[in-house]
Amino acid sequence: MVTSVNPVRGPAQPELGPSLPEGVRVRILRTAHGDRRAAAELASALTERQLTGLDPLPSQPPVLLRAYRQEVRALPDATRRLLLLAAADQYPVDTHAFLRAVTAARLDTRPLVTAEVAGVAHATAGGVVFRDPWTRIAAYETASVTDRRAVHLLLARVLRGEGESPRRSWHRGAAALGPSRRLAAELRAAAHTARTAGDHALACALVERAAALSPEPSERARLLARAAADAWRSGDADRARRLVAATDDDALGGLLALRAGNATDAFDALLTAAARYADDGPGPARTDHPQHAAVHLLARATEAAIYTGDLRRCREAAAVADRLGIVPPGTLGGLAAAFEGRYDDARDLLKAAAGRCGPGGDPTLLIHSGIAALMLGDHTAAATATVRAAASARAGGDGITVPQAMEFRAYADFWTGRPRAAEAATLEALRQAYTTGQDNGACHLQAALAMFAAITGDEDVCRERAEAARSYALARGLGLPAALALFALAFLDLSAGRFAASAARLRALAGFGPGHGHRAIRHIATPHYVEAAVRTGDTRVARAAHADYDHWARTVRSPDDLALSARCRALLASGAEAVEHYRTALDLHASGTRDFERARTELLFGGALRRLRHRTEARDRLHSALEAFEHFGSPQCAAAARTELRVLGEPVSPVRGADDLVARLTAQQLMVARMAADGATNREIAARLLLSPRTIDHHLRGVFARLGIRSRIELVRLLGER
Repeated sequence: MVTSVNPVRGPAQPELGPSLPEGVRVRILRTAHGDRRAAAELASALTERQLTGLDPLPSQPPVLLRAYRQEVRALPDATRRLLLLAAADQYPVDTHAFLRAVTAARLDTRPLVTAEVAGVAHATAGGVVFRDPWTRIAAYETASVTDRRAVHLLLARVLRGEGESPRRSWHRGAAALGPSRRLAAELRAAAHTARTAGDHALACALVERAAALSPEPSERARLLARAAADAWRSGDADRARRLVAATDDDALGGLLALRAGNATDAFDALLTAAARYADDGPGPARTDHPQHAAVHLLARATEAAIYTGDLRRCREAAAVADRLGIVPPGTLGGLAAAFEGRYDDARDLLKAAAGRCGPGGDPTLLIHSGIAALMLGDHTAAATATVRAAASARAGGDGITVPQAMEFRAYADFWTGRPRAAEAATLEALRQAYTTGQDNGACHLQAALAMFAAITGDEDVCRERAEAARSYALARGLGLPAALALFALAFLDLSAGRFAASAARLRALAGFGPGHGHRAIRHIATPHYVEAAVRTGDTRVARAAHADYDHWARTVRSPDDLALSARCRALLASGAEAVEHYRTALDLHASGTRDFERARTELLFGGALRRLRHRTEARDRLHSALEAFEHFGSPQCAAAARTELRVLGEPVSPVRGADDLVARLTAQQLMVARMAADGATNREIAARLLLSPRTIDHHLRGVFARLGIRSRIELVRLLGER
């Protein structure tokens, strides 16, 4: 097996500028194979559109490569020949045939000692290990065309094992002297084999080479579009953008815009492409069946409409589907019906879509099943569908879809009160989204992380993530993450007792008409808006918002939505009437899954009972709420329950497990503390958690204060004892 290493070169690695957008920074480091010198050179050459993530990043650092080429040229010919063979075996396709090629050609490997002395590469029992990927590329690019062709033919000759046919075809194609229909056809077939096996990176390389060997311009354009689709599914967004720029495929352009551009532009491109596929026939974006391609593109157009929050576009897409005689995705029809106030129709369409969440299946349709289940308030079904979507995507080598599934899984995790576990999974999805060039999805995940931080009381993290999400979202027309980030801030205010600030934010989300946020987030925000409005004494708008929410809850018959509507009714009532509504809400919660909201209902009910002097039941409800909030890791809500108990004159035990780090630290503080104890610097922790070093410094000071320590040495000792 042949691998590469990337040691630190020189006394220090250059740092990337702090103003570099996070998604661009992550992709620059990926493009540079983690080499910060190469990353710094690439970053210094970025255009304005590349800085904003709209154009593909440069693929190679010319200055660094120039120096490496000179270094390779200085080696003896025999050494360079062996390095060329090793490089061709690794770049751009790994074929693992170097040792077989050496044996077949009876080559003397002793000249590799010169490369090792020069620090360029060294031989191992498994093959050749280059100093870094750029040295490997330089070893390949400094060779003559004749020498490259010879090593490709040699590698093709020894690749005769089971499953090695696609890689053999790659080397045959790389050795071709000019256009060849026969080789292009062989490469297309090999790409199909690789794609079926879930190796989209290999499929992309094969199809791209087939395009170079195809003599017909129209066929070349079609193959480049297919290669771009494979590059996208392999997670290489920059390569996909470079390839799609050579085509006029509006489907791929729309898909790329959906995940990293303007969502409105994405909707228009995807809807146009869906109509074209239905009218004209197949294309490379998804499938060779035009009807399937059109349905898939309509599903993507629906996602664009969800992202923007302009659900009138769902109605537009539904009309196009009707004109084309296509049965649209259930989420499309359901959202269009909900927008028009046809709640019964919306319920039926969404239920049909949510029911399509069996094992396996198309990841996109499974994600839509999850979205439909979320709209219906069925968070168990939503979690099941999105988990299956991610599993199906991984099984098919479609890593690009995994973070998208997690975007919607986060809502189910939030409502069911699993912020600590969900935060780690969402953070990993955020890294994947940035790495694969899905900055719009990353924005949505940032907003979800702000939501989790609001639950766990990490105020600085909540504000930083919410601000990052909102500033990006507003520039790209992404109404969903912008509204979700605003909700996170409002929930943070509500939990901290800043009711006027919370009501102001939630009023904007729970309002009606264009410019009032996102309908899906309005649905989430309304019960909390009613609470904040009652606390401030201004319930006029809240009553109207609750009436619409209640209409939807009664239509879909979700136990949790009905419970929250009953809680709103209790908040808007008084005396014995309020008590009965609270009891109804808790009975309904018992059939639902939102345990965190059940605890909040108990907190509000306990406060109402205290004011009515029903001390015994108030105490029981408040203790139950306190226990739940401590379990969920929600310190602000737990503090509110303790305050109510103190007003009752009830002795309140200290924070459960006061000598337990998990109880004394917030989720984010615990994560930072463990990384710091492992020796990571503030900057390294910030990079891992995708936060600013300033926030990490603030967290560490908070950790030291809460644990009563003064240094990292004490932190290491304390964590080492557990």
